[in-house]
Amino acid sequence: MFKGLCAFPLTPLIAGEIDERTFVSLISNLAEARVDSIGALGSTGSYAYLTRAQRLRGTQLAVTAANGIPVMTSIGAVRVEEVLNLAVDAQQAGVSGVLLAPLSYQPLGGDEVYELYSRVVRELSVPLCVYDNPATTGFSFSDELLSAIAILPGVNSVKLGSLPAEREEARVRIAALRRKIPAHVTIGISGDAQSARGLLAGCDVWYSVLAGLFPQYSRILTRAAQAGDEEKVNQLDGALEALWVFYRRYGSLRVIATVAELLGRVQTPCLPFPLRTIQGGERELLQQKLNLLNLY
Repeated sequence: MFKGLCAFPLTPLIAGEIDERTFVSLISNLAEARVDSIGALGSTGSYAYLTRAQRLRGTQLAVTAANGIPVMTSIGAVRVEEVLNLAVDAQQAGVSGVLLAPLSYQPLGGDEVYELYSRVVRELSVPLCVYDNPATTGFSFSDELLSAIAILPGVNSVKLGSLPAEREEARVRIAALRRKIPAHVTIGISGDAQSARGLLAGCDVWYSVLAGLFPQYSRILTRAAQAGDEEKVNQLDGALEALWVFYRRYGSLRVIATVAELLGRVQTPCLPFPLRTIQGGERELLQQKLNLLNLY
């Protein structure tokens, strides 16, 4: 499940509770598009804002609605006891894998992060994806730490949150990391604005926010990259630059949630309080840019 296109949908909320009908419709759309896997309750799915009961319910809904498409869910939490409880819930719900970022209130050291993953994998019967996401966790993995964690039993993928801006430098980074990790551990790229660069640099999987709402377009881009069609990838990615500008300004969650509201795919507001989607003139500008894109 850790290759190709992994789509990360929103978890739309109404007054702090999961809008189950809308959530199921988003998952069903991904299943119909035949994405390679679904990342339910990722950062885009606001997992850190949900209770344990809500996360279990959301995972159950996702696994059922996925109709056989492999589902991965996040088990990140500040307390390791909660992480382990969430791992039990996720496995009982029938996930095919779990995603773990090192959440913490106090800054973590490399040895502490290694011990976290070492403890968690001992409790898992499904594969784990390591999430390097310093923008939200405040912790940046070194390649040496990633390679040490990658040899732990059950670790099957590494999800990178950043790559060098230059394509050749990105290729060098991916090649260097690949030499340090076991062959069965895939390398994935997140951060949609750098997805094309990551895929062309040799990443095995796109962990995609865009695909959570526009799986068909994202699937075409991914397949073009897998086929080595750099010209087509550049064309498809270039058409999205107007959207990437908003990503860089507001972050992917607020942008994709705003787009979902504008399209009527979710109710307004859909994010956990006090997060807000884009408002005012910038929202109107995003609507104008969206009207010019052909994402279906």
